[in-house]
Amino acid sequence: MTAVGATAPAAALRRPAVYPGQPFVGFTFDYLVIGGGFSLLVLALLASGTMPSASVFLKEHLWTFVLLSNSAHFAGSTVRLYTRPGSFRDLPFLTMGLPLVSLVVLALGLVFPGALGQNLLSLYLTWSPYHYSAQAYGIAVLYCYRSGAPWDEKEKRWLRLACFAPFLYSFLTIPGAGLTWLMPAAALADPAAAAVRGFAATAAMVASFAAPLALFVRHQVSGRARLPLISLLAVLANAVWLVLLSYQVAMVLAVITIFHGLQYLAILTIVHVKEQMKRPGNGAPAWRHAAGFYARCLGLGYLLFQVWPHAFVLAGFSYGESLLLVVSVINIHHFIVDAFIWRLRRDPSYAAAAASGGSGGDAVRHPPAQAASADSFRASG
Repeated sequence: MTAVGATAPAAALRRPAVYPGQPFVGFTFDYLVIGGGFSLLVLALLASGTMPSASVFLKEHLWTFVLLSNSAHFAGSTVRLYTRPGSFRDLPFLTMGLPLVSLVVLALGLVFPGALGQNLLSLYLTWSPYHYSAQAYGIAVLYCYRSGAPWDEKEKRWLRLACFAPFLYSFLTIPGAGLTWLMPAAALADPAAAAVRGFAATAAMVASFAAPLALFVRHQVSGRARLPLISLLAVLANAVWLVLLSYQVAMVLAVITIFHGLQYLAILTIVHVKEQMKRPGNGAPAWRHAAGFYARCLGLGYLLFQVWPHAFVLAGFSYGESLLLVVSVINIHHFIVDAFIWRLRRDPSYAAAAASGGSGGDAVRHPPAQAASADSFRASG
C-alpha cells in the first residue's frame, strides 16, 4: 500500500480545521437557538436602528415573548423535577422541603420588605449572572463531549474560568448587587478601592472575550481535542449579554432573558424527548412529547408569574412589590433546583443525550458511563 493510500482513510475521517460540533437537531437550529447566534443577530439589529419597526414590534409584544420563553424556562426545571422518575425518593428536600421554605421566605420578604425583601432581590441579581455563565459553560462542555472531544480536568478548569469571567465583571459592576450589595458604600468609595475595582472589572471584561478565543486558537494550533465552534459561540454570546450589554438596560435585559430561556428550554426538551422515546411501549412521535412538555412548562410559567403575584395583591400587598419578590424567589428556587438536576453523573438521561449522535453528521458516540464522567451540564450552578 502506498503512503497516499495508507493516509487516505485517516484524512477522510479527519475533522475540518474549525470543527463545528455535533448538533442535537441540526446546525441551523443548534447555532441559532442553543448557541445563541439568533440573539446576537437580534441585538445587533436593535443596536443598529436599521429596522425601527422590529424594535417597536418587540416592545409591544415583549412580555408575550418573556412568557413564552423565560417564564416557561423557569417552570421547566420544576416540571422536569416532578416528572422525573424517582425524584421524591432521591431528592426529598428538593421536591418537598424547598417549596415550603420558598413560600415562607417569600411571605417574610413581603412582610419585611426593607430587611429581607431588598436582600432577596439583590441575591437574585447577584446569582443570575452566575447562572448564565454556568449555563454557557454547561453548553460548551456538553458539545465537547457530544462531538467526541473529552477534556481532562485541567482543560475544563481553563474553560470554566473563561466562561465565568463575565460573571466576575457583573459581580463587580452591577448596582445594588454583587460587590455593591456586599460591601459598604463608604469602602467602595475609597479611591484605592475604586481603582482596584475598576482595574479588576476591566481585566474581567477583556478576559470574557480574550480567554475563550485564546483557548480556541490554542486548541487549533496544538491539534489537541478541539473546542467545537458552537461551544465557542455559546461562551461568547454569554459574554456579549453580560459584558457588552452590561446586564442592566431594561429592554436589553428582557431580550437577553428571552434567548437565555430558549437555550435552556431547547436542551431540557431534547433530554425529555429522548427519555420518553426510549420508554417501553412508547407509541407517540417525538413532536408530541416535545409539545406536551412545553405546554406544561408554559402553563406553570403563566401561573407563577402572571397569576401568583395577584394573590398577594388580594392579601393587601402592592402589585409591584409582590411581582419583584415573586420573581426573585422563583429565580432562587430555580437556581437551587438546577444545581441538583443538571448533573450527568446523577441522571443517565443527560449522559445519554451527551453521548448520542444527532442528525447533523457523523457523531463520535460514547457509552453513557464515559459521558457521565464528563462535567455536568449545569444551567445554574
